[in-house]
Amino acid sequence: MQRYLFLAYGVGCYLLFLATYACMAGFVGGLWDHSIDGPATTTPAVAMAVNLGLIVLFGLQHSVMARPGFKRVWTRVVPRPIERSTYVLLSCVVTVVLMWQWRAMPGVVWHVTSPAGRVVLWALFATGWLMVPVVSLMIHHFDLFGVRQVWLHFKGQRYQPLPFRTPYLYQRIRHPLYVGWALAFWATPSMTVGHLLFAATLTLYMAAAAIIEEKDLIDAYGRQYEEYRRRVPMFFPRLSRGKASAAAQPGGMSA
Repeated sequence: MQRYLFLAYGVGCYLLFLATYACMAGFVGGLWDHSIDGPATTTPAVAMAVNLGLIVLFGLQHSVMARPGFKRVWTRVVPRPIERSTYVLLSCVVTVVLMWQWRAMPGVVWHVTSPAGRVVLWALFATGWLMVPVVSLMIHHFDLFGVRQVWLHFKGQRYQPLPFRTPYLYQRIRHPLYVGWALAFWATPSMTVGHLLFAATLTLYMAAAAIIEEKDLIDAYGRQYEEYRRRVPMFFPRLSRGKASAAAQPGGMSA
């Protein structure tokens, strides 16, 4: 019975992630009535304080729960097969709270009126939001979101960490997931003060998270990852294509 419950729980958390991800794309893109660029409902100072608090909460949950030391303690409470699914669930909850409680700051930073410019920016926006799931499929999408773990438990098989691999974009940059998120956050024809705060703070968070993640990856893979790091740039691909023989499974906003 437990295997069925864990499987249902893991699949449910994954489906919740898909719904939350779609809602977040609409929130950032201003596609819903309540969006990042909605009308102001409070003073700028209050909006700034609330929004920064929400971003800090978002960053702490995503980073602290992804650390190996936390996982070792956390799995004494949460069964190991559903540890990743629980992380996904709580990430969704924090993201929903952020969108729900966000205070719009509608001052205009830039507004592109050129039809060609707007098309380019919307295309980059769509590229960013599509790039995140596509990149996760290049590594192991279902492991990243906890489905593989509950499926192996359902079949009575022991979980084995994924091997060190060389998937596609990871041969050009070490953190394509973060590049996708950055495109999703920054590419907009109408940048408001609130949107700028959101994009800038989360970009800084991703830069810091990438540094911390790489320390964990070096601990896990040793010289393999150090050699990979010497060959492949972090965020911006080199113009000349070099050989990259190994890429790990770095996380992203859901690592």
